[in-house]
Amino acid sequence: MDWTWYLFGFNGRINRAKYWLAGLVILCLMLAFVWLAYLTLMIDFVAHAMGTAHGKGKVSFGFGIDDVFLVFDPAAWRALSLAKLPLVLVKAGGLAMFFWMYLATSIKRLHDRDRSGWWLVPFVVAPHLFNHFSDDLPGGYFMMAAGAIMFVLMIWGFIELYCLRGTKWTNTYGPDPLGKEQIRQRSDRARLRATTAWSQDSEIEIVPHKASPPPL
Repeated sequence: MDWTWYLFGFNGRINRAKYWLAGLVILCLMLAFVWLAYLTLMIDFVAHAMGTAHGKGKVSFGFGIDDVFLVFDPAAWRALSLAKLPLVLVKAGGLAMFFWMYLATSIKRLHDRDRSGWWLVPFVVAPHLFNHFSDDLPGGYFMMAAGAIMFVLMIWGFIELYCLRGTKWTNTYGPDPLGKEQIRQRSDRARLRATTAWSQDSEIEIVPHKASPPPL
């Protein structure tokens, strides 16, 4: 298997099993980066013990899609200090790589469902944006309705990405990754022709006899 295309490419299709495997690979890489971030924090702790000035900002070890939205949150930037810069750089590098891998595998999985990659906007981006900034939004019935819609979209996206089988035929984005190829989904008319027995009478055309004029 071409791991470069599998984890970083945006073209083609992958099935459910490979999408679950990609999630496991990303999780293992996240754990490796957590250890790297932990070592960076130990260096920062030693610098603090030697009297280096620190700010009050905190940087978590976690890697998740909510961390992507922290980039657009001004409060997160105001809480950082120069002493946290090594840890921030390590986390930013890992976050960029994990986000790219998640986008690449999710888009290929949507292709397997014969859907465009833009379906990630209602399935993933909109619900997480709403959840991240929900504390800053006004309450009321409108927000309750919006929260219910976002929950439905998130469940729908989970079912599409993780549970449903891809198309069995060659769709817009490529052939079936399972190899069980079917050219196209047959229409009802084509299915009726394939299951209806051939009638010889329908192919026979009876031409009436035309007599020639009698000889003189």
